[in-house]
Amino acid sequence: MTLQNNTSFRVLYSRILHSHANLFSPEERKELRAILTSYFTKFPPDEINESRSIVDKIQIVEIVLDEIGLGKSAVLSVLLHELVEKKEISVAEIESKFNTQVLSIIQGMMRVGELYERNASLETENFRKLFLTFAEDVRVILIIIAEHLQIMRTLDSFSEDKRQNIAREASFLYAPLAHRMGLYAVKTELEDLSLKHTNRDIYREIAHKLNETKRSRDQFINNFITPLKEKLNDIGFEFSIKGRTKSIHSIYSKIKKQNTAFENIYDLFAIRIIFDVPLEKEKAACWQAYSIVADMYQPNPKRLRDWLSIPKTNGYESLHTTVLGPEGKWVEVQIRTVRMDEVAEKGLAAHWKYKGIKSESGMDEWLRSIREILENPELNAVDFMDEFKLNLYDKEVFVFTPNGDLHKLPKGATALDFAFSIHSALGCKCVGAKVNGKNMTIKYVLNNGDQVEVLTSPTQKPNPAWLNVVTTSKAKTKIRQALKEVEFKDAEIGRETLIRRFKNWKIDLDDGKISRLAKKKGFKTVSDFYQEIARENLDMHVVRDAYMDLDKPTVLDQPEVRRADSFLKEPEAIDTSGKDDVLVIGEDLKGVDFRLAKCCNPIYGDDVFGFVAVAGGIKIHKTDCPNAPQMIARFGYRIVKARWSGKSVGSQYPITLRIVGHDDIGIVTNITSLISKEKSILLRSISIDSNAGLFQGNLTIMVNDTNDLDVIIKKIKVIKGVKSVSRS
Repeated sequence: MTLQNNTSFRVLYSRILHSHANLFSPEERKELRAILTSYFTKFPPDEINESRSIVDKIQIVEIVLDEIGLGKSAVLSVLLHELVEKKEISVAEIESKFNTQVLSIIQGMMRVGELYERNASLETENFRKLFLTFAEDVRVILIIIAEHLQIMRTLDSFSEDKRQNIAREASFLYAPLAHRMGLYAVKTELEDLSLKHTNRDIYREIAHKLNETKRSRDQFINNFITPLKEKLNDIGFEFSIKGRTKSIHSIYSKIKKQNTAFENIYDLFAIRIIFDVPLEKEKAACWQAYSIVADMYQPNPKRLRDWLSIPKTNGYESLHTTVLGPEGKWVEVQIRTVRMDEVAEKGLAAHWKYKGIKSESGMDEWLRSIREILENPELNAVDFMDEFKLNLYDKEVFVFTPNGDLHKLPKGATALDFAFSIHSALGCKCVGAKVNGKNMTIKYVLNNGDQVEVLTSPTQKPNPAWLNVVTTSKAKTKIRQALKEVEFKDAEIGRETLIRRFKNWKIDLDDGKISRLAKKKGFKTVSDFYQEIARENLDMHVVRDAYMDLDKPTVLDQPEVRRADSFLKEPEAIDTSGKDDVLVIGEDLKGVDFRLAKCCNPIYGDDVFGFVAVAGGIKIHKTDCPNAPQMIARFGYRIVKARWSGKSVGSQYPITLRIVGHDDIGIVTNITSLISKEKSILLRSISIDSNAGLFQGNLTIMVNDTNDLDVIIKKIKVIKGVKSVSRS
C-alpha cells in the first residue's frame, strides 16, 4: 500500500494543510510529500519497526498545531526526525528546503527517542537525561506532551499491562508537566483519560451522574447567564459567555479531598466571560465585568483570585470569583479576554505568539531552576523527580526586597528560601530575616506583600536540618551541594588525621583494611568513617585496636543450646528472598530480591505489583493497598509488574482477620476450635474486646494462599453468633 492509498493519512494530511494554509508554500508542500512518499515506499508499514506509524505522526502534528499552537519547525521535526536518524535526510537539507531552524528540536527528540521506548517505563536515572534534553529547547517538552496525548487517545489498542503503565505515567508526570506549560485543556484530558483506564468504575460512575444531572445543570447555567448578559452588554465591548462543566478527574479529586459524595459537590461547573478587546482595554473590561457580577450575585471575598495584576509564571492571566447564584448554589466565574483565553488553552506556545506584550521571565526562571537541579550530580534520580515535581504545581506568594524589587516564590516558602532565591552564597550565610521591620528566624513562612531583608553571619554554614526548613528545589539543591562540600572537606581532614596518628604509632595504613573496618563499624562508606574521625566522635585508640584486630582469627560463636522442655514449634517463616517459583517480577524476571509490604500484607494469590525501594530490592504490595494511589501518583516510574507463579509450597503468610459477633458463651472457643482442625492453617495470636453485648476479635493466622483464606473465612461466617469476618 502506497502513501497515496493510505486513506487515514490522506484525510488527516489534507485537513491539516487546509486548516493551516499558510504553514507551507506550494513548493514546500511538494517537497514534504515527495520526502514522505519516498520514505513510505522504501519502508512499507509492515517493514517499519518504528515506535509510531505515519498516521500517528499526523495525529501528533494536528495536536501540535491546533491544541498547542506550535509552527512549521515543530511539524517538520515530528514528521522527519526519524528520517534524520535513519540518515535518509540531513538536518541541513531540511533547513535548506523549508527555510526554518529544526536542529535543536530534532536533536532533542532523537535523544528522547534513545531514552524512551513507548512499551516500557522510564528507568529512574533516565529522567535526568530526559529533562536535561527538555531544558535545552522547551519545544521538545511541548511535542513530547503532544505525543503522550495522542497515545492516551488511542490507549484501547494497547495490552492491559501497557495501558496501566502508560496511564499512570501520564497522570504522575505528563499531566503536571502540561499544567506547568500552561496547557490546561491538555492537562485535563490527560488526567481524565488516565482515570478512565486506572479506575474505570469511578470514572463511569461520575460520568453517568454528570449525564443524569445535565438537563438541570444546563437550566441552572441558562438562568445564571441570561440576566448577566443584559448587564454586560452595557459595557459596550464584544464578549462571549458560556458554562463549562468541571472535568471528571477534578470532581473525583474534590470527592476525595472533601471526603464526600458526588451529590455534595456544589461547584460542578464554572461560568467563563471572554472579552474581545484591544490590549490597552483588557484590564478595564475585566474589572468592569467583575463589578457587574458582584452587584448581581453575592461574592465570596475569600475566593477572589487576581491573576490580572500579577500573572502566573506560566503566563496564565484571568480574574476568578465565586458568587452565590440562584437556588443558593455557589458558582465560579472566570473573567478574561480572547488573548488570555488562548494563552490559558495553549500555554507557552500562545505566550510566544504575543511576545512583547507580557514578560516571559517567569517561564525562563522555571526552566533555569530545572537546569540548576540537573547541574547537581549528587542528586539521585528519585530525589531529582521529587525536586522536579515540586516545581510543577506551584501556588505563588509575592514578596519585596527593601529596594522594592518583586520576587515570586511557591506558597509555603520560608525566609531561607528567599535568601537562596537571591543568591546561593547569601543563603549559605543566612541566620534570619527582617520581615516588615521585625526580626524573624529562617523558618518564617512568607506571606503576600512581605518586605524581606536577609540577615547573614560570616560564621554561618548550612546543616542537614535546613533541608526540612526550605520548600523550593533551588534551595534544597544548593544546600545539598554545600553539605557535600563540607562532608568532602571533613573526610579529607579525617583521613589526614588518621594517617598522622598511624605514622606516630608506626602502623602502615591499608585502604582495603580501612574499608573493612568502616563496614564492620556500621558505616555505609569510608567517607562517613573519616568524617566521624574529623568530628572527634571516634576514640583513635579504639580505632587503632580494631584495625590491628582485623587480621586476628575469629572464634566461632557457640551454637545456641535450647532445653527440650522450653522448645516451642514456631510457624515456618515466609521466604521472601526472591524465590523464582513463587513470584515473577516485571517482564518474566525471576530470582529478584523482594519483600512483602507490611502495610497491606499480600499473600500468595492476591493481585499484586512491585515497588522499587530506594535502598534496593522490591517491595510487593496488593493492588488495592491503601498506599497504592499515593505511590502511583508520586513514584509511578518505580512501579513494576508482579505476579504469582507455580505453587505456594513451603511458605505461609500471616493474615489478620477482624471478627465481629454477639458476645455469646463459647463463641470464641468455637472459632479457635475450628481453626485448630484445619491442617494447613496455624493460629498465631488472638485478641478479644467485648462491649455492649458485642465482641470484636483480631485473629492472626498463617495461611498458604488466598484459597485457604477464602475457605476459613467462609467457615467462620457459618459459626452461630458471628456477624462479619474481614481481612484487615
